[in-house]
Amino acid sequence: MKAESNNRRSWPGRLLLTLATAAFLVLPAAAAQAHDALESSDPANGATVQSVPAKIGLTFDHTPIAINSIVRVEDSTGTDQADGAVEIVDNHVTQAVKAGAPAGKYTVVWRVVSSDGHPIEGTFTFTANSANAGGSAGSAVASSAAPTTAAPAQAATQSGQVPWALVGGIAAVLVLALVVTAIFVRRRLQSSDPEQ
Repeated sequence: MKAESNNRRSWPGRLLLTLATAAFLVLPAAAAQAHDALESSDPANGATVQSVPAKIGLTFDHTPIAINSIVRVEDSTGTDQADGAVEIVDNHVTQAVKAGAPAGKYTVVWRVVSSDGHPIEGTFTFTANSANAGGSAGSAVASSAAPTTAAPAQAATQSGQVPWALVGGIAAVLVLALVVTAIFVRRRLQSSDPEQ
């Protein structure tokens, strides 16, 4: 009878331990999913182009979140030739280049927030044989037909689902752990009650 009582008391503890172990195995795996990756750039890394492009384009494997995105287009003197804010449409990030940007070697330094909420960054270089005339597109990523004013909000909304899912999963595990603990404590108090 005593062994049966011990088994009855210990099953909530075993269940709680199993749930905690599962949470420790599953939650870090969800957080460790690969961040978004740069698939291509325009101009390509190491490319030589006829003139400085009017826009620099980055294409990612997922849509970055439209928060704190930075693309610096540094000429050979280190001067940033980026013009205006970064535009994000779907998985394409575009940065306009100042009119009259000089010929030479450029280093593009970019930083975006991955769709999983983590910042990612990188650099690439290209060389332009002549200055930017200001009006020609040079070699820039073709933007989609979606209006650019609505795209950042859309990207933020789509990407915002991933962190909320993680928060919801953690909350569910915590609630389940609290319920199991409450059951365990209640049964323990009932078994130690002298009236029973």
